[in-house]
Amino acid sequence: MRRRAISILLATAMAALAVTGCGGSKTAGSSGGSTNADGAKVVTIWSPTDEPAIEEWWVEKINAFNEEHKGEIEVKREAIVRADSYAYEDKVNASITSNDLPDILYVDGPNISNYAANGIIVPIDEFFTEEDMKDFVESIKVQGTYDNQLYALGATESSVALYYNKDMTDAAGITMPDKLEDALTWSEFADIAKKLTTDTVVGTNIIMDQGEGLPYVLEQFWISNGTDFISDDATTAEGYINGAKGVEAATFLNDLIQNGYANVSPIQQEFHNGNAATVLGGSWEVATLESQFPDLNWGVTFYPVADNGGINTSPTGDWAATITRDADKEAAGKVLAYLMNQENVTTYAQAISKMPTRTSSYDTLTEYDEYPRSVFKQQSIETGHPRPRTPSYTVLAPGFSQAMMNIFTGADIQESLDQVARDYDADFQKNYAK
Repeated sequence: MRRRAISILLATAMAALAVTGCGGSKTAGSSGGSTNADGAKVVTIWSPTDEPAIEEWWVEKINAFNEEHKGEIEVKREAIVRADSYAYEDKVNASITSNDLPDILYVDGPNISNYAANGIIVPIDEFFTEEDMKDFVESIKVQGTYDNQLYALGATESSVALYYNKDMTDAAGITMPDKLEDALTWSEFADIAKKLTTDTVVGTNIIMDQGEGLPYVLEQFWISNGTDFISDDATTAEGYINGAKGVEAATFLNDLIQNGYANVSPIQQEFHNGNAATVLGGSWEVATLESQFPDLNWGVTFYPVADNGGINTSPTGDWAATITRDADKEAAGKVLAYLMNQENVTTYAQAISKMPTRTSSYDTLTEYDEYPRSVFKQQSIETGHPRPRTPSYTVLAPGFSQAMMNIFTGADIQESLDQVARDYDADFQKNYAK
């Protein structure tokens, strides 16, 4: 397989570097089998910095590991602040060129295949038992798999469902479904958006952002309609993203915009502030609504499905841990297995207020048995579907986002999707076709 220099469009913007060192001083890059003064193998981790509760989690867990493995393995972590631009990407690319990668690298979900295809990360199957793998939700395993091998695992998952303003739906006599098998069809979703649209309120919000949020949220319309952006073997987008079913999905979404039921450029927190009656929003919005908008009367229901027997599906994806090509694989594998054990997945998910990737973690995180979090738990386990696993995602995602924004502002649907397919196929054939 031909290789190219890695160039990854990150879903979340990142900038400025910060360091949290545990059990030692800052390590610039990979230990690559190096040892500390006590003769212990040094395993370095790069991951995005996060809220104080997560940073405290890292300190506690790294200190505990280092104490337990004193004289054998020492873990050090470098946290990279995410703000704007591509600081994380730039740092990783520089480390690839200088052979200075960390041992464990955290990667945003849709970029795993690109790293794997370019030989930046290595398979990790050997570090997890069959029993372990049965405990992880299917979506996180699918996200981390490339060419039939597992390259990444994460501790948390995400999901998207349909939030609704209960005062508005009640006033319109609308009852939202509370069972997955009764999820709104596209037609029902559009009818509700129409009924709830007024001079001051749009019926729905379907645009999380005009970048990575578009493929993350909207790919499920293709999947529910019996297709996807690309083929199962990732070799082509022709006939998939731009096939008849894909055009039908894009047309449905465009009609919401053109009919005035949704804004092409939504105001910030459009739903939260009462300017949109419904929104396709992430699982993390539950905590935001509870803490910051206590007076808003809201509910949540399952992701809409295509008419005529559409497939129940929902978005997933989150950051995951990988082992790089320069690592002492045995030592890094012990650290990775520790980070992803049942207790640590549970406590990490609890600290960050996200869904855990181990189903057994829900025995502790019982809040997910109660509505509204139960909606996201059920979707994560039963209908979760990650974004396409392809090294050419770096072309596919921005191409799709641009195409949809062009469509929403008047461009021809078929022509716009055809261009996405052509660009994807050209990139894949040039750089990754066997």
